[in-house]
Amino acid sequence: MSSILTTIIVLLSLAPPQAPGQLTFKAPDAWKPRPASSTMRVGEFILPKADGDTEDGDVVVYYFGGQGGDVQANINRWLAQMQQPDGRPTADVAKRATRTVNGIEISMLEVSGTYVAEVRPGATEHFNKPGFRMRTVVVPTARGPYFIKMLGPDKTVQRWTSSFDEFLGTLAYQQ
Repeated sequence: MSSILTTIIVLLSLAPPQAPGQLTFKAPDAWKPRPASSTMRVGEFILPKADGDTEDGDVVVYYFGGQGGDVQANINRWLAQMQQPDGRPTADVAKRATRTVNGIEISMLEVSGTYVAEVRPGATEHFNKPGFRMRTVVVPTARGPYFIKMLGPDKTVQRWTSSFDEFLGTLAYQQ
C-alpha cells in the first residue's frame, strides 16, 4: 500500500465518529427554495426583493461536516464581511444575541453596511454592495455546528425579518 493511502486511512480512523441526526427546519411559504449549490449547503432560499431594491436577498443553511469553527470565530468572520460607511469598526454597530429554540441555544448576529466578502472562498475579488444587511446564526448540535446566513439589500432583509425569526423558531435537532 502506498504511504499516501496509508496516511489517509490512518487520518480517517482518527476522525471522531459523527453523531447521528440532523438539523430540521421549515421555511416560510413565501421564500422560494432553490437547489443547493454545493454539498456544504443544506438549504437555500430566495427572498424576493422589496420595492425599490435592485436584487433579491437569500437565506443559506450551511453544514461543514462538523467543522467550521466556534461561535466567536464565525462572528469575527461575518463582521469582516461588512464595512461601515463612516469607517467605524463593524463590531461597534453589530447586534449580538442568543436565543433558545427547541432546547438549542443559538447565537445570532445582525449588521448592516457595505458587503465586502470574497466573491468565493479564497478569491482575491470581493463584493462591494453598499446598503446591505446580514443576519447570521450559529446552531450548535451533537453533530457539529450549522450556520445560517440571511443576506441582501437592507429593505429586503427588513421585509423578511419576521419570517426569518419564525424560521428560526422551527429549528430542531432530530436524532
